Amino acid sequence: MEVSRRGLLAGAAVGGGLLVAWGLWPREYGVPLSAGRGEWAYSAWLKLARDGVLTVAVPQLEMGQGITTLIPQVVAAEMGADWRQVAVEPAPVSGAYANLPLAAKWAPLWLPSLPVLADDPRKLPLRRWAGEHGFMATADGTSLAAYEASARAAAAAARAMLCMAAADRWGVSAEECDARGGLVFHGRKHLSFAALAEDAAGYDPPDPPPLRPAGWSESAGPVAAEDTVPYPRLDLPAKVDGSFQFAGDVRLPGMLYAAIRHGPIGDTELQGFDEEAGARVRGLRHVVKARGWIAAVADTWWAAEEALKAMAPVWKTTGRADSERIAAALEMALTRGEASRIETRGTGDRDRGAPSVTHRYDIAPATHATLETASATARLSDGKLELWVAAQAPAEAKAAAAKAVGLATADTVLYPMAAGGSFDRRLEHDHAIEAAVIAQAAGAPVQLVWSRWQEHVAGRPRAPLSALASAWTAREDGSPRALRLRVAMPATTTEFGRRLFGNKTAQAALAVTGDAPDPLAFEGAAGPYAIPDIAIDHVPVNVGLPSGRMRGNAHAWSAFVVESFVDELAARVGREPLSFRIGMLGGDARLAELLQRAARLGEWDGGADRSGKGIACWRIGDPATGGAVARIACVATARAGEGGVRVERLSAAVDLGRIVNLDIVRQQIEGGLIFGTGLATGSTLQYAAGLPTASRLADLALPVLADSPEIVLDIVAGEGDPADPGEIGVAVAAPAIANALYSATGLRLRRLPLLSEGL
Repeated sequence: MEVSRRGLLAGAAVGGGLLVAWGLWPREYGVPLSAGRGEWAYSAWLKLARDGVLTVAVPQLEMGQGITTLIPQVVAAEMGADWRQVAVEPAPVSGAYANLPLAAKWAPLWLPSLPVLADDPRKLPLRRWAGEHGFMATADGTSLAAYEASARAAAAAARAMLCMAAADRWGVSAEECDARGGLVFHGRKHLSFAALAEDAAGYDPPDPPPLRPAGWSESAGPVAAEDTVPYPRLDLPAKVDGSFQFAGDVRLPGMLYAAIRHGPIGDTELQGFDEEAGARVRGLRHVVKARGWIAAVADTWWAAEEALKAMAPVWKTTGRADSERIAAALEMALTRGEASRIETRGTGDRDRGAPSVTHRYDIAPATHATLETASATARLSDGKLELWVAAQAPAEAKAAAAKAVGLATADTVLYPMAAGGSFDRRLEHDHAIEAAVIAQAAGAPVQLVWSRWQEHVAGRPRAPLSALASAWTAREDGSPRALRLRVAMPATTTEFGRRLFGNKTAQAALAVTGDAPDPLAFEGAAGPYAIPDIAIDHVPVNVGLPSGRMRGNAHAWSAFVVESFVDELAARVGREPLSFRIGMLGGDARLAELLQRAARLGEWDGGADRSGKGIACWRIGDPATGGAVARIACVATARAGEGGVRVERLSAAVDLGRIVNLDIVRQQIEGGLIFGTGLATGSTLQYAAGLPTASRLADLALPVLADSPEIVLDIVAGEGDPADPGEIGVAVAAPAIANALYSATGLRLRRLPLLSEGL
């Protein structure tokens, strides 16, 4: 039955639900793209110009993952455009680009009282909220799931409009025309998109648009040296020649530069500073103070930084973050804290008695170590705020900055900039708020850049945790019949949600999070194995350290705990780790095949006789619930030496379903494995008196080029929706390396980073 707007309103009024009905009715957000001279906007997704250039809107942050190639590629392939004439434009904040899958996944964060009302992208309350808030966050590998269908539909509509315009010129049926390579064809006749752009913009496309039979896909087979990449990255040439613009590259007339000092981590208040010493620094223009930070504004960033050094601010801090207190809080929570069960399979651990085996695993806080530190430029004039910032959640950053300077969100413009790495760091927007406040005080455009030291002080590291993994095993082969994970860690995603959606400060978010369990704290921990009974318990603990999202998120620590523990279960009964795993994968034959492929690729020898080979596998997504599923199996070759862990080789077999861009898949898997290697061997922060003990990248034991392992990939052609390649490599790297070190040394390392406590 078709329901009209008038019919809905009338029915709702009779039933007394007029306001509710109107509140849930879907909104139209128009075409947010602005067409320039000689351009025509066909939809919210694309513009076509008189010179034939197709401009595609990208509503996701480009942070190295290649999204400014993937979405234009989807459009170009569906539309039949010439890739050489495709351009990219960052999409403005608009409800037209709402990320519905991510909004559904994060419903417990923005609708904590009744997440069930919005836990599905098809539900009206979710669609209305995401549209009204312009929720366009880039996170959790949801870009293709959120936008491929819409981008294809827009491209198909534009192709139909071009065919209609060409058909009218030729006096033929539009259905007899097709588009490829930037041309519309009918038999031997053809017209370019450029020649048709203006006329085609005046046609109404068919509804629904005539989609091609299937979305674009590329073969997963090996690529020969002479093969060309069908859709090379659009951002690559500019990144190679240095012309690509990141957030820190913005330059405005009359712009000043700001450096900042944040107080120690805890409840911090600025007590004083040497104003006269700062004033002696040439070029200093302003000093801007807040409760927990102080900024210097000068003609150059270096002058501002030197002024801050001279001013030597003094702080009063209570509850300072300290690594020893963090460890003590985790120990108390793990051994004595009250747990909440966040996931159960089968009967859990009910009536099980004492487990057959229990091991403890610990993970230290880790920093994102982005190449580009937090950077934001703000200009406030005539009651309008303009922001140039790299933001994974641009609508939330825009609203928070506007509120900080007393403006309405409608009076604020955010210009999306690319990020020089993010790894989920740019989901936070403290620097955007600070830049707006500083620009308001200075009365001039200001660019704020955090130093590396401030990135460590005020960043939101991966949460620390301690976990007890327990299993009840079968006597005959040692395989687990039941598994229990007891995890003590901050309610890190809940805390993050308070900051992102509630605009809370770090300390306020810690204070209001309380003792409630985190619904996403140990996502994926049930793993891919067909273990009949599983129980996962979360013990929330406030360790006094604000924490946040990081590449891999819960899958990264879940995989380390589960895959290390599975390896220990195999060793306990003398079972070979590969066959032990395959024996538990009856419900996922695809992952079992990947284990065998990785074993062949990595010349797996069982990990015996100090070979230094370790194996691990992981899955992101549940085949039983539908949607995209990413699978990976990895054999690592690693050894311990005087300089720490030496990872020599990572051999991985990967299944990501349909592959949209094989080149980007390879880049992301390789990058994820390297990032995961960095988390396995370093990246961590220790704290004393509220401050990190590491101030430079060189202090983080990150793998440099000489430390980077050889990476060999076998990307397998899969079925189903395309899965994100950016997270899965991060998850599998650390356990594979830990298991390899056990093979090499005979010692089991249960703490990240590995070798942090020596051998």
